[in-house]
Amino acid sequence: MSTTEEKPTTEATAAPVASKEVEPVETPAPTTEPKTAAEPPSTTTPVESAPAETTPAITAPETTTTGPTWPETPADHPLSQLFTQLPEILKETDYDEVYGIHLDPTAKPFLTKLILQKFLRANANNIPKATHQLKETLKWRKTYQPLKAADEVFEAKRFAGLGYVTTLEKVPTSSNTTDIATFNIYGAVKDNSSTFGDLDAFIRWRVGLMELGLKKLELEKATVPIPDFGQGADPYQGYQIHDYLSVSFLRQDPVVKAATKKTIETLSAYYPETLSRKFFVNVPVIMGWVFTAVKLIVSKETVKKFTVLSYGEQLAAELGPGIPEVYGGKAAGLDTIAETLKLE
Repeated sequence: MSTTEEKPTTEATAAPVASKEVEPVETPAPTTEPKTAAEPPSTTTPVESAPAETTPAITAPETTTTGPTWPETPADHPLSQLFTQLPEILKETDYDEVYGIHLDPTAKPFLTKLILQKFLRANANNIPKATHQLKETLKWRKTYQPLKAADEVFEAKRFAGLGYVTTLEKVPTSSNTTDIATFNIYGAVKDNSSTFGDLDAFIRWRVGLMELGLKKLELEKATVPIPDFGQGADPYQGYQIHDYLSVSFLRQDPVVKAATKKTIETLSAYYPETLSRKFFVNVPVIMGWVFTAVKLIVSKETVKKFTVLSYGEQLAAELGPGIPEVYGGKAAGLDTIAETLKLE
């Protein structure tokens, strides 16, 4: 539970907890052909001939695969084609992990197809484009090691109070039992130069927050296939909330603008289909330049996921009462109900 941002970004991230969504799965087929058991010996001996000497057949115990299976797809289906190409892709990139899932067509066919389907949906089933994005993502993850970023310790003076990840139950606009929401609180920034000036440090922190959200999605427990492109929602995605309360945008600060651009590029390139919807709350009218800039960078499909709210209290109508009171909900503050990255 499913594709970018800072001061707005398009990510992706984080979605619903995987158990948790729609469609039945087919009964799994055995991973090995069942052996034929030897017939039991006869209880009588033929009268006119002695029994022939035979060697009893040795039968191995029957084994079956447990777990979810993906609906069968024809050989010319985009998912089938990308799945077939995967061994060569993994050999070329020398890396196999995406969103915490190790791609393995043999041992983990369902989870492998789950990840491949995200890349296909992000590229409207265009196989060459999906293949290119998958290769680039694998190469980046091998070098950047984003999983480690979620466990790193960051400077409190730069990032304290800036980002949180929490689980929401029964979101009105979602069919999931639970969903993951990532909050970016830009009003917590005390000094733009300190938080955004070191661009590499900020991107590392933002990637860590993204990975924390993906971890809470628990994709390894997914049981429901993702529908084909255009055939339904991806249940394995997350909500992003960007809160601009008390943020002053009287001018386009160059370090903020650079951080916004780099974040959008990073999350768009390497986190396809992780964003369910993105909410921009407590947005002053003067911030129009930010959304204009974002729309020039992200896809039209991603822009459709954006919702701008002038007042934080309006968010409860979209995400339900499980969010903090400052957003119109009934829960305690984010520092109580949510998780954040480690800070020194």
